[in-house]
Amino acid sequence: VQLQASGGGLVQAGGSLRLSCAASGSVFSIKTMGWYRQAPGKERELVASITSGGTTDYADSVKGRFTISRDNSENTAWLQMDSLKPEDTAVYYCAASRYSFIVRAMGLYGYWGQGTLVTVSS
Repeated sequence: VQLQASGGGLVQAGGSLRLSCAASGSVFSIKTMGWYRQAPGKERELVASITSGGTTDYADSVKGRFTISRDNSENTAWLQMDSLKPEDTAVYYCAASRYSFIVRAMGLYGYWGQGTLVTVSS
C-alpha cells in the first residue's frame, strides 16, 4: 500500500485547507484511515481517524474545526481544516490500518504517507 498526501501550504489564521490522501496498491487491506501531525519539537499526535464504515474520531483540539472524510471507491481520504490556528502548524501525515475499528494507537497503523506541511500564520 502506498499513501500519497497532498494539500498542505501556508494559510492565515482563521483560514481553511483541505488535505488529501490517495491510496494505491493493495487497497483491499485498508480499513481505517487516519491523519497525524507533528509540530517541531513535539511528538506525533493523532488528529482524526475514520473507519471504512464512516465512523469518525477526533482529537479534542480539532473537534468542531476539522472534518475527516473518505471515499472508499476512490481509495481517498480528506481532512478539511477550518478555523485554522497557529498551533495547527505541523507536518501532517496520513496513515492506514488493517483494523476495522477506530484506531488511535500509532503502532496499529501499518501504512504511512509522506508528510505535507501546514503552516498557519498569525
